[in-house]
Amino acid sequence: MKDEQLTINNNIMNTNTLPKLVQEEEQKLILQGISWQEYLALDSTLENVPGVRLSYLTGTLQIMTLSPQHEAVKTTIGRLLEMYAFAKNIALHGYGSTTYRRELKASGLEPDECYFIGEIKDVPDLAIEVVITSGGINKLAIYQGLGVREVWFWESGNFSLYNLGENEYQSVSRSQFFPDLDLAVLSQYVQPFNQPQAVRDFYTAVCQ
Repeated sequence: MKDEQLTINNNIMNTNTLPKLVQEEEQKLILQGISWQEYLALDSTLENVPGVRLSYLTGTLQIMTLSPQHEAVKTTIGRLLEMYAFAKNIALHGYGSTTYRRELKASGLEPDECYFIGEIKDVPDLAIEVVITSGGINKLAIYQGLGVREVWFWESGNFSLYNLGENEYQSVSRSQFFPDLDLAVLSQYVQPFNQPQAVRDFYTAVCQ
């Protein structure tokens, strides 16, 4: 099994394979039985390949390519949230797609966007995930292993929010960090191909 797994990993790292993976609009490759060390090695190999994101949970590794639509949506959401924090004088620290790992929980990923509210800590307070293609690894379980307090998922034009309790995430309708922010209203301004005007219009609405 070990030799077979190493063969799979070597195929992924092959320079002739990577460009073909990246050229697709958006794909997910799932590998089972990947050790923590193999995950770190693959992450190091792929770190300079644009448009590729890795997620790891207890032996399962997902390699995902990012489409232009995915990147435009996540950037728009980030801009809107940062504008809201600016308007409301909220101390928001953006850390983008920084990689976070916790070997003890065998968890690791790169959020689409992540933020610290107030003080900077070991892991972000808030992570945002954009779902264009459904399925794949359970990212909420990864975030639980990392200890991220709140996770937002954007899918099919709507936000789904989860707050971390003592043992698991609970679905909520309001953010603990932005309790006055109406997510249904925010959703109306997630216009990835009209970003400048959407951000300006949202700022005007927030300030009214």
